[in-house]
Amino acid sequence: METVGLGKRYGRKQALSDCTLSIPPGRIVGLVGPNGAGKSTLLGMACGLIRPTTGSISVLGGRPGSSVEQLTKVGFVAQDTPVYAGLSVADHLRLGARLNPGWDPELAQRRIEQVGLDPQQKAGRLSGGQRAQLALTIAAAKRPELMIFDEPVASLDPLARRSFLRNLLEFVAELDVSVVLSSHVLSDLEQVCDYLVILVDSRVQLAGEVDELLAVHYRLSGGRSDFDALPPTIEVIQAEHTSLHSTVIVRSTVPIPPSFPGAEAVTLEQMALAYLTRAAELPGTGYSAKALEAQR
Repeated sequence: METVGLGKRYGRKQALSDCTLSIPPGRIVGLVGPNGAGKSTLLGMACGLIRPTTGSISVLGGRPGSSVEQLTKVGFVAQDTPVYAGLSVADHLRLGARLNPGWDPELAQRRIEQVGLDPQQKAGRLSGGQRAQLALTIAAAKRPELMIFDEPVASLDPLARRSFLRNLLEFVAELDVSVVLSSHVLSDLEQVCDYLVILVDSRVQLAGEVDELLAVHYRLSGGRSDFDALPPTIEVIQAEHTSLHSTVIVRSTVPIPPSFPGAEAVTLEQMALAYLTRAAELPGTGYSAKALEAQR
């Protein structure tokens, strides 16, 4: 996915601003941000459902939704994993076969059997986890080059989330497909993603390979006076203070010197929350403490 100055405005509301990204193929991309940050808008433009107001976007070498060929390259599962309540599981597979030239009936049937879905069961009577599995199967059976998921596990219980993510990884291995996955559950993204994009208040805050990002971020802890004069190579992303103790998440262009107190590696969750917290503290972002808590 390549975007340059990408933006979308709905009336007076700017849903996405000056978004410039270059995401290489073969990645599982985690898209993070609070409600209203622009995640769904970006994903909608990536699959051709939404037209940009400004800038440009290219997906798999073409303009999203520009042709039948382009549409066949992308599988999309929306936030509420929509299925047709009055149709049976088997009906959905027949519909998928009619609408998708590259449909793989063997893959679809095998996955339905593997996750224990009754072909005659109406989709409206399936559990949330079962509907998510059906939507995932349909998206994968068209054999796309890119699969896009907008909060697919938001309403699922922990066991259903784990099952969905496990099946997603199996599809990635089997189909050699790229994935963009938005989620509020950072611990889930940490399990599956190797590329991270953080959106806050319609703007990109951070983007890159997870391993490379983690390699330049650190968690430092010590007395408050220990961090009064940090070298210019160290950028403080977020800090928490008590009367005697401080903990800071920093980004450093050079390795942290051994003389620094309490330096340790960060997790993806700690790093992402640091950027989200920093954005929440900036005036005018429209990002509330309640929205931040939803990421935890």
